[in-house]
Amino acid sequence: MSIPSAPETAAPGSLPPYELIRSDRKTLSLQVTREGRVVVRAPRFLAESAIRRFVREKSGWIARQLERQRQRPPRPEPTAAELAALKARAKEQIVPLVELWSRRTGLVPTGVKITAARTRYGSCSGKNSLCFSCFLADFPPQAVEAVVVHELCHIKEKNHGPRFYALLEGYLPDYRARRALLP
Repeated sequence: MSIPSAPETAAPGSLPPYELIRSDRKTLSLQVTREGRVVVRAPRFLAESAIRRFVREKSGWIARQLERQRQRPPRPEPTAAELAALKARAKEQIVPLVELWSRRTGLVPTGVKITAARTRYGSCSGKNSLCFSCFLADFPPQAVEAVVVHELCHIKEKNHGPRFYALLEGYLPDYRARRALLP
């Protein structure tokens, strides 16, 4: 396991300000946090020009996400008891959906965890273990199902390329409408 380099802050030219974190990864990623920070994760030796080009190409997406975050009301921290109840409710809802869609798709995870993640609704590890945020329990069932199928599709397609979305929309043709139900 490598230790990421210290975050760097950059704002070259007309690019939106962003925090750059370099590590021994192979791909670039972009995140807009709930606090409105833009975080770029990059391979340790990738040229600055490639990173700036990536941020420039994604500047429209970044602006939309920042606006979305500004419009989102702050969520109060749940108590330990509220969090435990939310996790239990999410587990009751999500685990059966994973089982159902695993049978339908043939995409079987190595494990399923419910976490208190606030920055993402779900994730799929390189070893095909799925994690889901307990905060999904507060959203419409169609949206939760979309997140479950999305993460299951990552078992076959590890990125968000055209093949991933073709696979996902093959199972859920209304995926984009369902995803729009999530903040």
